[in-house]
Amino acid sequence: MTEAPDIEVVVFDVLGTLVDEPGGLRAAIREAVPSADDTFLDELLTLWQRHIEHEQERIGRGARPYVTTEVLDAEAAQRVADHAGLADPVTVARLATAGQRLPAWDDSGAALERLARRLPVVGLSNAGRTALLRLAAHAGLRWHQALSAEAVAAYKPASEVYRLAVDTAGCPPERVLMVAAHAWDLRGARAQGMRTAYVRRPAADPPTGSDAFDLRFDTLDDLVTALTASRRGEAAGSGSGSGPGSARSQIRR
Repeated sequence: MTEAPDIEVVVFDVLGTLVDEPGGLRAAIREAVPSADDTFLDELLTLWQRHIEHEQERIGRGARPYVTTEVLDAEAAQRVADHAGLADPVTVARLATAGQRLPAWDDSGAALERLARRLPVVGLSNAGRTALLRLAAHAGLRWHQALSAEAVAAYKPASEVYRLAVDTAGCPPERVLMVAAHAWDLRGARAQGMRTAYVRRPAADPPTGSDAFDLRFDTLDDLVTALTASRRGEAAGSGSGSGPGSARSQIRR
């Protein structure tokens, strides 16, 4: 098993890492356009995803002022509706909130629950505050704090978003672990001095041969097992010692 680094706070990407974003969006588009076959559904999903990626990239380079994901999702929903010939405003409005109803991956809820008993757990998402609140409730996600990139009017991988997480953690960045299924996200965190853990998810962004992430796992269960085993080992080690050095070690943790 990969040895876990010395970590005080664990930060999780949400979209794609804890929830199935492509699957959830595809299901919402199918609900809005029930006559669409699989090929057309894939076309509409790609249209949505490309709009979000393009607009966030424009915001990142200053070509567009910051707007929340609620605005971008409404634009993407309208593009999908126009392409599909969907005119019902109620249906389009519901489609625009699809990002608030994404399903959690099967292992997300239990893994967060286990880890939260041992370490502070933070969600860090490009989703706007309102969307993140509703998404967490819908998916049944547990954390000690949720941070939206809206707080710094930027989108990952902008450095401000990772600094927000480190500032909230209140410890050096090398003691904060960023967990994500997207290599681009982990590169952004690593550039700010955070430790990094890649978790494999379908349709995400896998590492390349040049990516030097600290940890790599096939499931969240594997990640939590590694982190909690490390914590148990530290507790056993500190308990076997005596004197002020051992006490100081416990206080630092």
